[in-house]
Amino acid sequence: MPDVFLKSTAVVTPAGQRPALLVLQGGRIADVLPPDAAVAGPVLDLGDAAILPGVIDPHVHLNEPGRTDWEGFDTGTRAALAGGLTTLVDMPLNSAPVTTSVANLRLKQAATSGQLHTNVGFWGGIVPGNAAEVGPLIAAGVVGFKAFLTHSGIDDFPNATEDDLRRVMPLLARHGLPLLVHCELSEDNDEWQQGDTRSYPNYLASRPKSWEDEAIKLMIRLCAEYRCPVHIVHLSSANSLAAIAEAKAQGLPLTVETGQHYLFFNAEDIADGQTQFKCAPPIRERANNEQLWQALQSGLIDFVATDHSPAPPDLKQLASGDFASAWGGIASLQLALPVLWTAARPRGATLPDLARWLSTHPARLIGQSQHKGQITKGYDADLLVLAADQSFTVTEALLHHRHKVSPYLGRELTGVVTHTFLAGEEVFRHPDFLHLNRGQLLSR
Repeated sequence: MPDVFLKSTAVVTPAGQRPALLVLQGGRIADVLPPDAAVAGPVLDLGDAAILPGVIDPHVHLNEPGRTDWEGFDTGTRAALAGGLTTLVDMPLNSAPVTTSVANLRLKQAATSGQLHTNVGFWGGIVPGNAAEVGPLIAAGVVGFKAFLTHSGIDDFPNATEDDLRRVMPLLARHGLPLLVHCELSEDNDEWQQGDTRSYPNYLASRPKSWEDEAIKLMIRLCAEYRCPVHIVHLSSANSLAAIAEAKAQGLPLTVETGQHYLFFNAEDIADGQTQFKCAPPIRERANNEQLWQALQSGLIDFVATDHSPAPPDLKQLASGDFASAWGGIASLQLALPVLWTAARPRGATLPDLARWLSTHPARLIGQSQHKGQITKGYDADLLVLAADQSFTVTEALLHHRHKVSPYLGRELTGVVTHTFLAGEEVFRHPDFLHLNRGQLLSR
């Protein structure tokens, strides 16, 4: 592939945003030059459009094999490319079989054949009774492990107990691999289902902050005991921020993500019956979410990930509006960047902030910080181009994931991804896919 030269007045590097000319060679960023540098080839001058590192989303449910009618590698990674996402890490559940053994991992890897449009890595799963599989899964290249402390929604991925975690955390600590945890320690409160299950306040009350807070306290204790890297996924309870801050001040290897939907929406604005908003933990009140924003902007929350978890429309119970029976998950993969940018820019956030929250810090979690997540000489040339001031309205026709159910439909968002580059090759130019199946399988 010939060298590629990109020029912009707004190239987002670790040192900040500046005019620059990028030289892409052999899949890498060969150089970051002054914008007027002479080069031996045609230059794609992008003007004031910004060049950022490709988005890395380490929290995605692609559901293949076994539930490809929910999503799948083809539709999921197409949607990713259109949104400037160049690397995804697939969660170990919602596929069938779940990724709790090497044999099941091999089935999932094989399912990507011919339909891998972005780079994809895999998390292994921790469930009761599979501790003996952890070592082989590490050897097979998973980037870390995921466990639930409450029912996952999928019966073949049961929640781990504290004893289950204690069996595996010493091994993860030795390898420096992260343990990702869905932090809710649930209690039996099915009585809410006897009331108005179309009520969003009732659903919100059914999964209180205390579930999350107690689970996070448990994981901080285990993190301190084993010094195993622990990552809290989709933080929604601001009540846990003080405990997280104390743990980080003590030097514990603890990281935290929140989701775009916890920063963009507020419980007060969700009407009864709007099951497209159902997720777990739930979207909480405005005052809570303001604290999440402050924690993200201060660096206490490390980054933002979508938890893209689509399902067929009938499972979302859109007709009945029944929160008790609706599938909990929000489909938002393609919109990861514009949703966050739309909400962040009025708060004074910058494009370098966006690059940290969506690329640089996620790369650390998945063990790719020496290769991906920033525009630096020698790094992989996985890039996106952003018209940062351009707005658009989210429509079903715009979305490339399999099912178009999304709480973002009809919303006006700011930030249009105009180009996506994967290993230095332009693979998407809005609105067209130029090259498909260019993704690579990632190993730790």
